[in-house]
Amino acid sequence: MTLTNEQLQAFAETSTVDLTTVGRRSGELRTVEIWWFEIDGRFIITGTPGRRDWLANIRANPDVVLTVGTETVPATAVEVGDVRFKTRVFTDPTVGWYVTQTDLESLVANAPMIEVQFP
Repeated sequence: MTLTNEQLQAFAETSTVDLTTVGRRSGELRTVEIWWFEIDGRFIITGTPGRRDWLANIRANPDVVLTVGTETVPATAVEVGDVRFKTRVFTDPTVGWYVTQTDLESLVANAPMIEVQFP
């Protein structure tokens, strides 16, 4: 499924999505409602530092499904490790809530972050 520019623009304007992963042990579908952000044309899901089941599931199987508004689309999740890009994300005004929870250095070093890539 190829997304149109209009669909991508609508996705970028939506802040909450349902992320469905495959359970790494159970093999069952697991869905979590989560915030996401469009930063420099990339769709990013992150969180405050700590263990996240959704990230552990993605590490085991990067195939995910996102429900954005009324659309459900398959995607691939890629863990973000680039320190410069993580810093860019956490200093973007749209992601500002996170720096009210902990310091920037801790976020960059320890917060989970994935990029959602559409086929």
